[in-house]
Amino acid sequence: MSVTSAGAGTRPSHWRTGAGRVVAAAALLTAVAMLPWLSGTDPALTVLRARSADQDPTPAQLSSVREQLGLDEGPFVHLVQWLSGLARGDAGTSWVSGEPVLPQVTTAFAVSVTMMLGALLVTVAVTALVCGRTLYLGSRRRLRRTATGVGAAVPAALPKFLLASLLATVCGVWLDWFPSSGWEGPPSMVLPALALGVPSGAMIGGLIEQSLPAAFGEPWARTAHAFGFSPGFIARTALRRALPGVLPQLLPTVVGLVGGAVAVEKIFNIPGLGRLALDAAMAQDLPPLQAVTLLLVLLGVTAGLLIQALCRALLGPALRDGALPALPRPALPQPRFRHWITGCCAALLLTLVIAGLLRDPSLVDPAARLLPPSPGHPLGTDSLGRDLLARLGHGALRTTGVALAVTAVSTLAGLLLGMAGRVGTGLTEVVSTLPAVLAGLLTTAVTGPSVWGAACAVCAVGWTPYAAQTAALVAQERASGYMLASLSFGAGPSYLLRHHYAPAVLPAVLRNALLRLPITVLVLASVGFLGLGEQPPTPEWGRLLSENQPYVELAPWTVLGPACALVLLSVLAVSTTPPAPAPRRRTAGRTTSESLSLSGSRRSPTSS
Repeated sequence: MSVTSAGAGTRPSHWRTGAGRVVAAAALLTAVAMLPWLSGTDPALTVLRARSADQDPTPAQLSSVREQLGLDEGPFVHLVQWLSGLARGDAGTSWVSGEPVLPQVTTAFAVSVTMMLGALLVTVAVTALVCGRTLYLGSRRRLRRTATGVGAAVPAALPKFLLASLLATVCGVWLDWFPSSGWEGPPSMVLPALALGVPSGAMIGGLIEQSLPAAFGEPWARTAHAFGFSPGFIARTALRRALPGVLPQLLPTVVGLVGGAVAVEKIFNIPGLGRLALDAAMAQDLPPLQAVTLLLVLLGVTAGLLIQALCRALLGPALRDGALPALPRPALPQPRFRHWITGCCAALLLTLVIAGLLRDPSLVDPAARLLPPSPGHPLGTDSLGRDLLARLGHGALRTTGVALAVTAVSTLAGLLLGMAGRVGTGLTEVVSTLPAVLAGLLTTAVTGPSVWGAACAVCAVGWTPYAAQTAALVAQERASGYMLASLSFGAGPSYLLRHHYAPAVLPAVLRNALLRLPITVLVLASVGFLGLGEQPPTPEWGRLLSENQPYVELAPWTVLGPACALVLLSVLAVSTTPPAPAPRRRTAGRTTSESLSLSGSRRSPTSS
């Protein structure tokens, strides 16, 4: 059996991807169309209150709204009528304002895409800073230890809305460098792009930093260095080899910001797509909500196709022909200070939690509002005079417990859907750009506002980063020489799963999950902040950040404690990640020159 035939035989037909996209898009649009009826409230009442502040409308007014909007016909008739109008270029009319939907959706989409492109530039710059040291040392064969990941964990754990508030206050109000509110051109894009791009760049940079040692451990890197190839060439080739496994993270991490940057858009008063979707969902204004959802689906599919094409271009014919060398897993020693970092973070978190548990988190003292840290209140007090250390300690177990449960469920779902082939790819592209807030509205319409309803909402969209990463790693493993050798010896699915897919996927996905653990806390907080999840006065870390965010300029200590706790949690999670396993045996007969040519080099060191 030839390499080419083996590689071609492992590729699923493309119709499955298209079927997955169509089914996922249809299910999502149907769920959105049913939102006013699932919520348990009269859609006519919600629309009428959104139009005016009338809190006690008469039955005649409600009947007039139902007749005007045709609410008695049901959601499916509305969806069919909206789709038929969309085919004629008519996205409908807003139920609240009475204005055409298409112009306002187009304007909001242009603003959000511009902001996303700015965030993408910042993401690339931060990514380069995070993994620059590993690239430099690896290209010169001086990489002796694996990275700890702490450098990426700290900025990745920064809450985007908190970073946006700090940038708006310091750079916008105090220093007057950039506009702190509104959308008036390129200068207005700088601060939102920084708030969105810095955590995203740290996230993606951390994943690349963990993948580069394996690329530098391939035989081609040793051969290239021995034959005098420049460090720049070796660095570019290693980056080209490591990027395809991480590039799919751009879809949920950066492209998802188009509809998911609701908090940042509110802080900077940006008329983007996220705010439009949130306002329409809260008012149950169905036509603009459906238009925004369809636009996000199309954006996710288009971005997914572009990323897939870029990954295929980076890996070259080896991915298509089933001749891709599997990345080794170098057994590099861990830095000695890694254990010190783990111990210090665990000790600090434990001290904060125990000290907080000894205090009353619900005691309200109006005379002690917004007090700075002192011996009586080590972390200060909030706007109601409650002790922040007490609220931080009492919220630790609930916060980490729910976040760990959501992360575990999302990771498992992402692994299963990522291994499902092209059907899972289409579903991932559609769901990746869906805002968690919209998922929260759909979920709580059925379950009601609760912590587990919010957890289900986050799980509904939180699996996409892991599915995208799993699908990319499985595709590379399927095209490796190991797979060809195993298939030629008659290996079955269970053997391939244990000896190929699981070792190639699980370590990288686990690192990704631990790096995203603080982000899960913040997404749960953003859903709960809208009244869809954990209800006040429950002391939950994300809610502490959301509640005290308006006071960040007047009393920055109100958010400093929860933010530091999230950073400590992120560093602790990353530093306790188990190291990569030792490298597996090489497939017999593979030479170093073959490995170099399969890694994308244009000329072989052996020929020079």
